[in-house]
Amino acid sequence: MAYPINPDRNKPWNDLPLLPIDKELYEDIQIFSLLGNAKAALGRLQGRSIAIPNQGLLINSISLQEAKASNAIENIFTTDDELYKAYSEHQTKQQEGPTKEILNYREALWLGYGYLQNDQLFDEDYFIKMYRTISQFKDGIRPPVAQIYIKEGGSGLNAGKASYTPPRGPGIIESKLSNLINFLNDDEKYPLDPLLKMAIGHFQFEAIHPFRDGNGRTGRIFNIHYLTKKGLLDYPILFLSRYIMDNKEDYYSTLSGITQRGNWKNWFLFMLKAIEVTANLTYNKINDIISAKDAILDTVISRGNINRPESLVSTLFMEPFTRVMHLTNRGLYAENTARKYLDELSNIGILEKRMIHGNSYYLNLELYRILSE
Repeated sequence: MAYPINPDRNKPWNDLPLLPIDKELYEDIQIFSLLGNAKAALGRLQGRSIAIPNQGLLINSISLQEAKASNAIENIFTTDDELYKAYSEHQTKQQEGPTKEILNYREALWLGYGYLQNDQLFDEDYFIKMYRTISQFKDGIRPPVAQIYIKEGGSGLNAGKASYTPPRGPGIIESKLSNLINFLNDDEKYPLDPLLKMAIGHFQFEAIHPFRDGNGRTGRIFNIHYLTKKGLLDYPILFLSRYIMDNKEDYYSTLSGITQRGNWKNWFLFMLKAIEVTANLTYNKINDIISAKDAILDTVISRGNINRPESLVSTLFMEPFTRVMHLTNRGLYAENTARKYLDELSNIGILEKRMIHGNSYYLNLELYRILSE
């Protein structure tokens, strides 16, 4: 058997094999075919994102959608309205509930991206920073006393029973995490296509399950950070959690297929398809956002009575909800002028003005539509 399976899902899998895995587990024609498709889609996305004159119009919006989808996988839900409203005021008002969880994820997305810039490699501190930002706990690697196990979902006979119990014991988690980190960083000792390496690294991280909470979200953030670290994307814009959310049962079944049957092939096929589909989805969203921005800019310019139209429209595409303070804080306009322009764009149907708790929010209808699709 090329990969030893977990003999008892009710006991800690302290014999989780170290990396690397055997070549025969991924040297497969079908895997290599999907690998080519995924790399082509990712390359097209990278090429298109470089052409965007204002990265902010894409990065904020898509990273929020990624955060929302990743949290939804963990059954943390919020509406688009609640999310965008919370983000528009997150610097001035403390958030609570699901929206706070999603904004924490987005913060971790950017914190980790910044942490890995230049020559910084993946390390234990990186994973702990992601965990702490996501969960808002202050601890680190879970101690042996934490009786962590993965439960069966649903409402069937096995619901609530252990489907997998991660490693546990003094130094065991630290040792396996160190092995994973070496595998990720050392491309000379472990030469492997980065997309395959990402898929292996994601499984290994979830199998180690080093924290009390937030392992799924941390692992999904890692996916995006690994792609940016390896230069396959300039920014963390791949909307990967959308595919996982839409195929949640397959995601968990292919993960457990490795621990219970040693079936790595289905896991590679799932992850490579996820990259291909979401790269194409994000590519199309970029094109739709740029087209909408250009059309709105042409309309604003044609009116002839709005100063700095390019800056105004760029701000409208930083996030779906705009407030007067977004324009004044950037030094674009005085308060009365900013309100006048936003009201004018509402009157012609570009924005929709909403009064929420006595405050005015201006919804970019086209951006909202594109992100909601």
